[in-house]
Parts: sequence; C-alpha cells; structure tokens
Amino acid sequence: MKKALRNPDSFEARLAQFLYDRFEEARAVRVGEKETSQQAAIVKRYAYLFTQPQLETLAEYERQAELREVSANELERLYRLRKTCEGGIVAAALAAREDALENDILAARVTWKGEEMPLRTAQARLAVLDSYAERDELGELQAEASASFNAERLDLIAAAEKLEAEISGQPDPIRRSEEEKGISLHELEQALATVSAQLDERWGELRERWFDRLLGSEREDLPRQHHMAYMRRLSPLAGTYTRERATEICLDTLSQLGFNLAAMRNIRLDLDDRPQKSPRACVIASDPPQLVHLITRAQGGLHDYEALLHEAGHALHYGGCDPSLPYAFRGLSRDHALTEIYSYITAKIVNEPGWHERYFSLSAETARENAEAGLFIEVLLFRRYVAKLQFELEFWQRFAKDGGSEQGYAERQLAATGVRYRPDWYLSDMDSGFYSADYLRAWIRSAQLRASLLKDVGEDWWCSADTGEFLRSLFKEGTRPSNEEIADRLGFKPLDCTPLLTELGA
Repeated sequence: MKKALRNPDSFEARLAQFLYDRFEEARAVRVGEKETSQQAAIVKRYAYLFTQPQLETLAEYERQAELREVSANELERLYRLRKTCEGGIVAAALAAREDALENDILAARVTWKGEEMPLRTAQARLAVLDSYAERDELGELQAEASASFNAERLDLIAAAEKLEAEISGQPDPIRRSEEEKGISLHELEQALATVSAQLDERWGELRERWFDRLLGSEREDLPRQHHMAYMRRLSPLAGTYTRERATEICLDTLSQLGFNLAAMRNIRLDLDDRPQKSPRACVIASDPPQLVHLITRAQGGLHDYEALLHEAGHALHYGGCDPSLPYAFRGLSRDHALTEIYSYITAKIVNEPGWHERYFSLSAETARENAEAGLFIEVLLFRRYVAKLQFELEFWQRFAKDGGSEQGYAERQLAATGVRYRPDWYLSDMDSGFYSADYLRAWIRSAQLRASLLKDVGEDWWCSADTGEFLRSLFKEGTRPSNEEIADRLGFKPLDCTPLLTELGA
C-alpha cells in the first residue's frame, strides 16, 4: 500500500522512530550482542520516508518557508529534515550492500600462533601485546585481513558518491560538504597545516622521548601502524592506570563537575568486554535525551580513562539536551563538530597534572610526566588528523578521474607522525563526510573553551562545578548551534588557533 507524502512535522516524527531502530541495531552489532547486521530490513520498513517525491515535498515546504520569512530556527529545522531525507535515499539504496560488507567483516577470522580469533579481537589485542615483534606479526595479519575488503569498501564509496551527487545536484563532493558544514575546508586545512608545522620542534621532542619509552630499545626508527593502539594505551603506564579503576575514577571525575553519570538513567553504560565488540569507544544517541548509550572496551592503560571521559562528553551533551526541542535539534546535525567540542573538553582532564596527583597518589613530578604522556598522544593524533584531512581533500579532488586511489596517504601519515602506515589502510582510515574536519574544528574550539574556562573559572576548571554549570547550559541547546557559533560566544574567531598552539606546547 502506497503511503501518503508527509509534511515536515509528520516526517520528523517518523524519522525519529526510524533512526531509533537503526541506532539500536547498530549498537547491538557494535557491542557484540549480534553476529549479523540487519540494517537493510529496517531501511525497507521505512522506505516510504526516503523517496524522490517525499524529498521534493520537503524541499517545497522549505522554499515556501523562505518566502514567508519564517524564523532562522525553523529554516534550519527544515534544511536538516531535507538533508536527512537525501541521506536516507542513499542509505536505502545501499543498505543491503553495507549489511553484506559489515557481516563479512564480522565473520572474518585471523589465525595467529594457532589461535583463530575474530578480526576485531585481533585489532583489540594489538593494544595489549607487550612484545614489539608480536605486535608487528599480528598487526600485519589483521591489516591484510582488513585490506581484503577494500574492493567492496571502494565500490560502496563510489556508489554513495554517485547517488549523493545526483540527489543533491552538487557534483563536487568537497563543495557539497562545505555547504553542509557551512565552512571552507581548504581554509580550515591551511590554518591547521600552519599549526602542525609550528608544532614540528615540540613534536620532535615528544616523539623521541615517548616512542623510546613506550616502544623500547628494540623499536625501529619508523615503527609501523600496528603499534599505534599500544602507544595510545600508554601500555608501560598500565600498572598505574588499571582497567579495574577506570570506571570508578572517571565517574568521580565527572562528579566533581556536577555530573552524576551513574545516576542518569537516560545514559546507559556498556563497559563489558566481548569478542565481537568493537575496540573503538563510541556514543550512540538512540533517542536523545531519553536514551543514550556510552560504549567502551577497557583494556587497561590511560587510554581507558581518556576514552571514557571523551565519550562521557558526548553522552552528557545528548543526554542533557532540552527534551522540548524538535528532534532536528536533538538528534540531527549538519556535522559532528559541535558534539566533539564537549567530548574533547572532558577528555582533556587527563592532561592536567592535578588529576593524576589526586587519583593516583603520584608525586608532582611524576604527575607532570604522566600528564605529558597524555599531551604526547594528543599532539600525535592532532598531526595525524591534519594529514588525514589533507589526504581526503586530495582523494576527493581526483576521485572523478582515478576512482579513489591511495596516492599520498602513507606519505602524509609518515611525515606527520613518524609512523609507517600501509598504503592500503587508507579506506579503513576514512570516515564519511569529512569527519576528520569535524574532529579538527573541535580541537580548535575545545582549546578556546579551555582557555575561556582557565580565565573565568581558574586552574582547577577540571574539577569545578562552575565548569559543569557552564557546560550544562550549552548541552541544553542540543545540536542546534554550529561549532563556529560557539567560537563567537567564547570571544574567538573560528580559525584562531592561538589557544590550541599554547595548549599543545608550541
């Protein structure tokens, strides 16, 4: 039976239910509760929401609203609904193929030292293997297994790009993303490339000291990517930052800001370790603010604490939004650059020496040294993401000609980090929608936010209820503001990277 076309209010209501179903399915697969993904079946149930006539109907409501000169909020709501419909049409066309790829990856196994294990288990184990040689060996096996899916990944990227260009009417993927984000990706890249270059000397010092300490004397001058998870975990410090204390300490850290996360029934914690659980921590906001999932897979080490605090920033944002907001301002956004501000500011707490003194009974000198370890990881990841953005811009600039090549990926990563990445890792390392740019915008903004908190709250901003009150006021707005609007409220220009340079030690 053909369903009637829906007005924006009706579309928004059904969209919220559709996304709830999709997010819950994605959560079950991601945390290892399900062995197969059934997203295609969900998309099929809601197919009536994502058709060309429905898209045209939403576009006409948007045009009429512009003529009536309705409020900026209403125009933004209508824009987000239309763009989500566009994305839904693409998702509907590709859901079965995406399910097939996801299920193939879930079914993939790696055999190492006589043990067969899921690919995701192999990836997680790299973070805890103390032997440099064994990490190289297992890392190469899991990288080969992952790269075997590159043809399918690239086919999906090409199919999605073709559909998005046709539906949006904008054939240039970079311009299309810039219009949605409301920024210039090239101006952002230029500003960040300058910052990364200014960090060269500081990075050289950090790299030599911490590569030696984390990887040992047997390390190669240019270690391979297989050691990144081990370094991010700061494994030699794992005896101090045990997995058993991570939840307790992080919950108490947040309570100092005035957030009793354990008592918030709308935020559900999944901290268990399962074989098929993705090693990458995340938040899935199935129905903000009523149902938000915070998911991590603890493995020991400071990274457990940083990851939990990072995801708590997301969870508190989605879980703290005003429930009276329309769904478009609770569950939809133009990009992810706003919510990443809040994940970054809570994660920065592990870079504060006072935090290490308070919770781990360390001397002031040791606390400063271990806080520097957190800073080392932040500088490493910042430079890595600048290189990712640069590569992705080049990838999409030549995509129409070469169909998506690995050219320049490994070279850029090596120059930025001193780590040798496999060229065929470029697709595993690429998130859709220039997510790398969203992370980098959040890096700039969170440094501005920290500078503002230092000025207004003081050196103890990381354990002050005043910080929590300020963040709570921002969370209430949901996803409505842009990342750049927060800069204006803090009194900074969007591309003012001075606080970031100061924070990273340049």
